[in-house]
Amino acid sequence: MSDADSSADELVDIDFGHDGLVPAVAQDAETGEVLMLAFADREAVERTIESGTAHYYSRSREELWQKGKSSGHTQEIEEIRVDCDADAVLYIVEQEGGACHTGYHSCFHRKVTEGRPGAGDENTLPVETETVGEKVFDPDAVYDGEE
Repeated sequence: MSDADSSADELVDIDFGHDGLVPAVAQDAETGEVLMLAFADREAVERTIESGTAHYYSRSREELWQKGKSSGHTQEIEEIRVDCDADAVLYIVEQEGGACHTGYHSCFHRKVTEGRPGAGDENTLPVETETVGEKVFDPDAVYDGEE
């Protein structure tokens, strides 16, 4: 690969899939820690690019949301990357406070210690976990009982 190939600008169409959503991973710019996985629709990605703050699409509430708008735990965008298939995005962020709505710095605060093959149903797999992450805020105090 020549130097021209590695630094050339390229137009890429993000694939929002059949449901109009693309997985969006947030990664801490300073530590490299994966903070959360959410989904974004076209409007969320456009608002993220325009504003420099992370926006996502809530599948449960069926609405656009700006990370940290109610909690103050914002994600300022350092970079946005698109994966090789253009069907996932990576937000490299400066995280203010905790990323997880349950009070932890990262949503990935549980380590699997044991699986239960054959247990659960076709949509679940029970696993034993150990908490390895740091709780950085009280979600009841921040969200007043709402997530």
